[in-house]
Amino acid sequence: MPVEGPQLPVGTQVVLRVARPDSDGGTAQRGATGRVSGVTPDGRYLVHLVDGRDATAGRDQLSLRTAYQDEAVAVDQVDGDELVRKYTVYAAVVGSRAFGLATDSSDTDTRGVYVAPTEVFWSLAKPPMHVDGPDPEWFSWEVERFCELALKANPNLLEVLHSPLVVRQTPLGEELVELRQAFLSQLAYQTYSGYVLSQFKKLEADFRRDGAPKWKHVMHLIRLLLAARTLLAEGKLVVDVGQHRERLLAIKRGESGWPDVERWRLSLHEELDRALARTVLPATPDVGRVDAWLRSVRKRSIGDA
Repeated sequence: MPVEGPQLPVGTQVVLRVARPDSDGGTAQRGATGRVSGVTPDGRYLVHLVDGRDATAGRDQLSLRTAYQDEAVAVDQVDGDELVRKYTVYAAVVGSRAFGLATDSSDTDTRGVYVAPTEVFWSLAKPPMHVDGPDPEWFSWEVERFCELALKANPNLLEVLHSPLVVRQTPLGEELVELRQAFLSQLAYQTYSGYVLSQFKKLEADFRRDGAPKWKHVMHLIRLLLAARTLLAEGKLVVDVGQHRERLLAIKRGESGWPDVERWRLSLHEELDRALARTVLPATPDVGRVDAWLRSVRKRSIGDA
């Protein structure tokens, strides 16, 4: 009969999940450890136990040794969907609708921040640092992870705090928005321009191989450069690029030739270099201010569970 579950190569360390007859006419107890030594004609595994005996077992009667240990000390995991439903402090629409580039077929992508109750961190089962859901096209970060990534000038997270389409905001969420300037720094030059440069190299390979890149991705890369230019030049992040809507959508539709797009990209990179030289942004974000706020949030979240 076929072996159920992933095949276990010879030599894999396993643990018996149930007692099984052994080669000496006795019984190998549940929890006995050994290594897979082969597979019988009927699909069971031969296991050579550490004490020299042999036993056979089906795939569902065996666990990988590390997995067995994890199961033995497992505690109930925190429900991520419940955290998002009960403890979201801020959420906003991102993507094309926030960028001023929406069309009739555009999705509504929402990104949020939740604050897990402080007591949840006192358990062996830590809360998830991000949750996909529970609603479609809704993705959230736990506030600590959000702060870590935003301090590193991750464009996806910075845009959440600057979206004009806020859908949920509690008093803690208001504090987070008031803190958003503390996340902005010259690190944005590396994250924005570096990401675009690396992605364009891949797109150029697609263009040479297939004759066309993924034009929607190209559009959003140009959009990132436009946002970065404003950020470095004016010290503020403007998500809506509606003033460039027609030119950007023409790229998305594949109506702009690759040479024209490449010229625009290189021009924007040059503008970024000039903007960096005179930017009002600090060299690094205000980590101390963000950390102090996060500490206060943890203290105020005691008793919320």
